[in-house]
Amino acid sequence: MFKVGSIFIPVTNLEESMKWYQENLGAIFVDKWDFGERGAGFVFKKGDAQLGLIEVENPQPTEFEVVKGKKNSYYNFLVTDIHEAHQDLYKKGVVVSKIDDFGGMYAFEFLDPDGNPFSIVNEVEGSKFHETNLEKLKK
Repeated sequence: MFKVGSIFIPVTNLEESMKWYQENLGAIFVDKWDFGERGAGFVFKKGDAQLGLIEVENPQPTEFEVVKGKKNSYYNFLVTDIHEAHQDLYKKGVVVSKIDDFGGMYAFEFLDPDGNPFSIVNEVEGSKFHETNLEKLKK
């Protein structure tokens, strides 16, 4: 009955961020919307969720604190080849962390032009969160 429709990311320069998300994450532009032309929507080749960039005057947090000193981003991006994604972003000059192995999931963090931290994850086969197992749960 329900599915995630969109995630929204606060950015301080809409035009710069639109270009960055298209060039670095392969986001496909759909349209701008009102808020005084301060919003833009995107889709990705894979998946259903849409991405919205909303221009704000001051940077807004895109992460929350789990325990003191340990933060978690609100959103992550899923890829099929974590090493290729890491190399691609690194070569483009995007600030990326090292790839961590969480025993069933590989992940690394990156920053967008506003310094918003996000993670990129890759579930390995056999993980309960791998797409093949998730599809079984949906049936």
